[in-house]
Amino acid sequence: MAADRLWAPWRLRYIRGEKARGEKARGEKARGEKAAGGKAGGEKAGACIFCAKRALDDESASIVRRGDRCFVMLNAFPYTSGHVMVAPYEHTADLASLDEATALELITLTQESLRAIRVAYSPEGFNVGANLGSVAGAGVADHLHFHVVPRWEGDTNFMSVIGDFRVLPESLEDAHRRLKEAFASL
Repeated sequence: MAADRLWAPWRLRYIRGEKARGEKARGEKARGEKAAGGKAGGEKAGACIFCAKRALDDESASIVRRGDRCFVMLNAFPYTSGHVMVAPYEHTADLASLDEATALELITLTQESLRAIRVAYSPEGFNVGANLGSVAGAGVADHLHFHVVPRWEGDTNFMSVIGDFRVLPESLEDAHRRLKEAFASL
């Protein structure tokens, strides 16, 4: 018996790495530019967003929790309100090479993120994971990070499919405040 299929031919452009005229395809880089993710929130082209953000103050960087070896920051392009990323301060792409203390804190902060998001948003479920490597879907492949995405029944809608955008009911500033308060309450 065949499963129902949802055809998404527009995804082929992403898979192939095709971009609009003037943009670089995935994996390409300008001469002299490091292959370390795109620019966001004022970072230089080629700068690693995780390395750049960790040096800023929490509000400017959308950091909601700092540990000794890792930190939690809001995703600037969230799937849902409360979508955070947990990353080590160390610039590495290799989960298997993390020292034990960093690996433990990475998982501990991921667990704390689940608890804080539950306090702040009361989601019905979560997507938690890491995309290791560009072919696995990592937007920033050179710096290991876990995504913690709160989910609710019916949180996906036609807007992402036909409009190529997401509807989010909360600003990043409000999400930052809400999650900082939730982490503080743990």
